[in-house]
Amino acid sequence: MQTTPWKQTLLDDPVMADLVRRHGNVELVPAEDEFERLCVAIINQQLSTASAKAIRKRVFALLGDVTPATILAADTDELREAGLSRTKVEYLRNAAEAFRERDFTREALAEYTDEEVIDALTEIKGIGEWSAHMYLIFTLGREDVLPLGDLAVRRGIEELYGAADRAEMREIAESWRPYRSYGTLYVWEHYES
Repeated sequence: MQTTPWKQTLLDDPVMADLVRRHGNVELVPAEDEFERLCVAIINQQLSTASAKAIRKRVFALLGDVTPATILAADTDELREAGLSRTKVEYLRNAAEAFRERDFTREALAEYTDEEVIDALTEIKGIGEWSAHMYLIFTLGREDVLPLGDLAVRRGIEELYGAADRAEMREIAESWRPYRSYGTLYVWEHYES
């Protein structure tokens, strides 16, 4: 059986090779709906996985279709009752306005570098570097993203490699290039298991 280029790259790192053996294949599948996936990133900000999932489920049930129009039309009190803070309601509305004014689809951003995508997204109040990294990985399917702003990624790399700071973590992840997103998926698998 032929090994994919990303897997062969990761197998060259003994720690990653162990994770690949333990967790099997991971997939980097871009989300079908770009706006909905950005809403997921906003809701997930600074929350545990379980809390974010519960809130997201209630918010999405309230909205029905998750579109800029439904976010802008939704009642603030109902969104708050679903579990969103006032700040996150504002951030979701900022994202909705931005999506109405500009094209953030995969096709529109295909020629943008990762840094250009981050710059464009972080112009939206409420979208920081972490959310932009999540968009790059889970919406655009970019293969070489290392989201060190993610606590689980940092803790996972620290546990796996003994790295103490972000500079060391970046150095460790250099061997995963140009497939750092896959390495990140395995670090998450490790951290959440």
